[in-house]
Amino acid sequence: MKAIRYYGPGDIRIDEIPVPRIEQDEILLKIDACAVCGSDLKAYSAGNPRLHPPIVMGHEFCGTIAEAGEGVSGFIQGDRIVMATSISCGECLYCKKGWTNLCIHLAPMGYFYNGGMAEYTVIPARAIQNGHVVKVPPDLKAEYAALAEPLSCAVNSVEKCGIGQGDTVLVMGAGPMGILNACAAGYAGAGKIIMTEVNRARLEQAAAFRVDLLLNGEEENIREIIMHETGGYGADTVIVSAPAAAPQEEALSLVRKNGTVCLFASLPSGRSNLNLDSRLIHYNEIRVTGSSDSTAGHVKKAIGMLSDPGFPADKIATHRLPLQGILEAFELMKSGEALRVVLNPQE
Repeated sequence: MKAIRYYGPGDIRIDEIPVPRIEQDEILLKIDACAVCGSDLKAYSAGNPRLHPPIVMGHEFCGTIAEAGEGVSGFIQGDRIVMATSISCGECLYCKKGWTNLCIHLAPMGYFYNGGMAEYTVIPARAIQNGHVVKVPPDLKAEYAALAEPLSCAVNSVEKCGIGQGDTVLVMGAGPMGILNACAAGYAGAGKIIMTEVNRARLEQAAAFRVDLLLNGEEENIREIIMHETGGYGADTVIVSAPAAAPQEEALSLVRKNGTVCLFASLPSGRSNLNLDSRLIHYNEIRVTGSSDSTAGHVKKAIGMLSDPGFPADKIATHRLPLQGILEAFELMKSGEALRVVLNPQE
């Protein structure tokens, strides 16, 4: 079978490798679609110490069960599935509390296990036993179902923030994950969604979605406009999806008293310190939270959203390519032209 394997920075290859065999407690999955994440591009460009080459890349996938081992219960040949792809151990303190995304022994697909940029992959026993496998409705397109993993991360952040009916939500950063956060916030009942971005192409892309106000962070006075739009109070929630220190620091001045700031995007290791005005947090009783990854529960909610005819999945999956198009996918992502490129390994 064909598979995209990572060997090191700047070195990924489309290899011919054997179709994997499964043990009795595993699943052989035929991959119907695998989306390309920004982390895949970063690994190709700069490497990732969590990747141990050679390994099949890809963690945003949907597939059909080709074979279920004799010891597998709850899933049969022909079932369509997605995953919460950062697989938990099921034993640590965080797993026992249900916070499986914070497991101290996370083993992600595409990093620890071979991923979904291949014609077939193996779903390990640990994933099945710990509830990471989620069924997909038969009428949901595979290219949309493959978006469940990134969307589930936005579902997590929206839940962390407690976004509810009528809230004003500011999303800082209009890249793919910023747009997914805006979509999830709207689905949760947000009354007004505002987005800031410094890239004009990203702003143009975001205009195709349900966003009430788009602001250019380099050309407009963001705080002045936010205060005007909120009667001088500030947004109920600010989600920072831009991977930069400046918006994370600025967010505290854009949220209302007793509001929530969510640091969704991570900063590079060694360059992650911030200069924050602690008086704003103290006197305004601001909640500052992080949001990382997702659980199977978040994935199930994401599948429900993607199954809704009103959800703009078609606008998010902007490009479709065969496995051989992986380098083209990276170029589309670097140019900002693509939100999500979805690969079809069966082509």
